[in-house]
Amino acid sequence: MEYGFLSLVPPLLTIILALVTKNVFVSLFVGIMTGSFVLNAFSPLVSFNAGIYAIIDNMTQGNTLIIGSCLIVGAVIHLMEKSGGIEGFVNVVVKNKGLIKTKRGANLFTWVLGLAIFTSGSLSCMVTGAVSRPVNDALKVPHEKSAFLVHTTSTPWCVLFPFSGWLASMAGYLVSGGVPEAESVSVLFQSIGLNFYCIMAILLCLVLALTQKDLGPMAKAEKRAAETGLLDDPAHGTKEEVEAATSGAKPRACNLLVPIGVLIVVMFATLLVTGGGNIMNGAGLQALIWAVVASLLTIMVMTVVQKVFTVEEVINEMFKGMSHMLPIAFILLFGFTMGTIVKSLDTGSYLSSLFQQFLTPALLPALTFLIAVILSFATGTSMGTMAIMAVIALPMAFDMGISIPLVAGAMFGGSIFGDHCSPISDTTIMTCATTGCDIIDHVKTQIPYCIAMAVVSFVMYIIFGFVM
Repeated sequence: MEYGFLSLVPPLLTIILALVTKNVFVSLFVGIMTGSFVLNAFSPLVSFNAGIYAIIDNMTQGNTLIIGSCLIVGAVIHLMEKSGGIEGFVNVVVKNKGLIKTKRGANLFTWVLGLAIFTSGSLSCMVTGAVSRPVNDALKVPHEKSAFLVHTTSTPWCVLFPFSGWLASMAGYLVSGGVPEAESVSVLFQSIGLNFYCIMAILLCLVLALTQKDLGPMAKAEKRAAETGLLDDPAHGTKEEVEAATSGAKPRACNLLVPIGVLIVVMFATLLVTGGGNIMNGAGLQALIWAVVASLLTIMVMTVVQKVFTVEEVINEMFKGMSHMLPIAFILLFGFTMGTIVKSLDTGSYLSSLFQQFLTPALLPALTFLIAVILSFATGTSMGTMAIMAVIALPMAFDMGISIPLVAGAMFGGSIFGDHCSPISDTTIMTCATTGCDIIDHVKTQIPYCIAMAVVSFVMYIIFGFVM
């Protein structure tokens, strides 16, 4: 069944409500129920029942692994904090040894770490956010800025440096769009240099880190942190910051470095083993869950051996840490459900059909980028947008004789836009969970940068569409 304009209502309503009410949880729930009403012919009881069951049905194995990993990361961070690991790490890196002395150094540390974790956007958000947060906090980097750096070096870099599961996925999308399988990887690598949005995103982070010059809402956040020491908007202060200031544990840098080291080693080892010796073919979700579980067990054993906690106490603290992540876990679950609703409504196909009437061959790359931007922002998914756009834009590029790598670059870059700045994107949620930034504050401060890069990219695709 075709739902036409009604297919746009749930995702648009969700985003508008999130920006107006500043409550992503409620906005997602309203969006899910609205979508359920559309799918079930506006029958009240049937629609409400279907909406609730849709949420439950999205507790699939893959989604559960991601949500479970998020909860476990919360426990690891909490135990590192309570056992003096974060304070000890800050003492080594910032205070006593002075390895990182300035905001510029903290920003560059975050940027480099984000590029180093290239195998998964979700994992990059978790690891980079957790490791860089104590350094950024100690040097008074506002949470909005740290979230921007962590988020921008996650999926945008995964697409530009796809030596992971992203390579197989992106090549697969190209094949689904008509690119011969034998040429798919070659076309993919040709498209990287034409992915203007992601290239600009990575470079902008570096420039902002080096110059320490920000604009708009981000500049206000920087000014607030510098003048008042407040890392968040006063209306969104976090409980974790209060607890960190009163933990009172003996500073031990090893209580952060060892569990994080275990997480990274186990992650890459699992990718290597599950990929048959090739890290690019590894099972990303399996690597994620094994890594966070190994990290949790490590910090639990360490704190008991150090007599920071008894066995009973460390288990209680573990659940306290997980409880901090419960709101994020439910937002993730609602986000996954929203993605399912949008797919059932076939929102992507409807949006694409609206834009096809304005299409001329030279404008295909630019319109592909624009449609991908709108679709990914409305749905909060990059992979889903790539899957939809590949079977629409690439066949048209073949028919019109337009450069396939150029259209592919536009498709990949536009798809990342929504993953990067949509308030309902899973990486947006996970970035905020590990950096301590409020979701709406994160979106509000980084979206001027994202829109500026998207506008420049759109213009470049128009120019390249006529030139290539």
